[in-house]
Amino acid sequence: MFFSRREFLIASSGFLFVPARKKGLIQTVSGKISSKRLGKTLIHEHFLVDFIGADKLTPDRWNRDRVVKKVLPYLKEARQAGIKSIFDCTPNFLGRDIELLKSLADESGVQIITNTGYYGAVQNKYLPPWAFTETAEQLAQRWISEFEEGIDSTSVKPGFIKIGVDSATPLSDLHKKLVLAAALTHRQTGLTICSHTGPAAGAFEQLEIIQHVGVRPAAFVWVHAQAEADKQQLVHAARLGCWVSLDGIGWGDFDQYADSIALLKAGGLLSRVLISHDAGWFKPDEPEAEFKGYVNIFKELFPRLIRKGFDESDFDQLLLINPAEAMSIRIRRK
Repeated sequence: MFFSRREFLIASSGFLFVPARKKGLIQTVSGKISSKRLGKTLIHEHFLVDFIGADKLTPDRWNRDRVVKKVLPYLKEARQAGIKSIFDCTPNFLGRDIELLKSLADESGVQIITNTGYYGAVQNKYLPPWAFTETAEQLAQRWISEFEEGIDSTSVKPGFIKIGVDSATPLSDLHKKLVLAAALTHRQTGLTICSHTGPAAGAFEQLEIIQHVGVRPAAFVWVHAQAEADKQQLVHAARLGCWVSLDGIGWGDFDQYADSIALLKAGGLLSRVLISHDAGWFKPDEPEAEFKGYVNIFKELFPRLIRKGFDESDFDQLLLINPAEAMSIRIRRK
């Protein structure tokens, strides 16, 4: 089995299914909104990321005013392009800064959503010490507490779960534990699981884990699915019901993205696709480094898709309908 009998019993008995929450809610850093108010949305972006490592990261490594000054013009550019909401995928111990996010939301007019969870990719460099020793149940309780009580002694609550696993498979026991903790958190909160993954093998292994504890694939976003060379695997994952996130559009390969999206549309699966840039971001160690903006979808991708026969209804599906469906807070149980 991919986790112990004891962990399975805990998962089955310690976290009882609770009644599904009201459909269509989104938790922003400014409070709850209806998913109808989400608008055109980017589901995977960053404003600040600090790669120094969990053991060295401290909030005094950046000046919030300086970060706001750097990021704000790019947020305003996205707003002018029609973007109303952005999911900030910077996890805890990689630079998640709640006060910074509140300032950016207030000054830009963009609705910003933050996350709970831990990022195990890059050989666990960004995990806190207790992630190695605590059980999946204990980790889940930490994340559930952020959802119920607020993050870092604030009233701000997460709107999704962000985890990360290394691309090698089978997953390590530690990374399986992170996935199980995310599934337990989802069962209690209804928060969608977004997992930094890459190639398909890791995505399918994670789907097996969450389904084993009663969570449907519809609760899972396969982040960085563009890393999979066999594009038929994208089709397979979408048919299973998970969300296929093609989210590196800030960095080029526009023809590849257009081809993948066209393939999924041809299979009748455009309603399972999420797109974003994975762009930004302010780097504390390189404050003057190049900052990738949040508009390549409009400037580069959509013109290519138009040449493939896509129209405005398809773009609404990708940026308006799918994000609201994928990221609404509700329990997706088998």
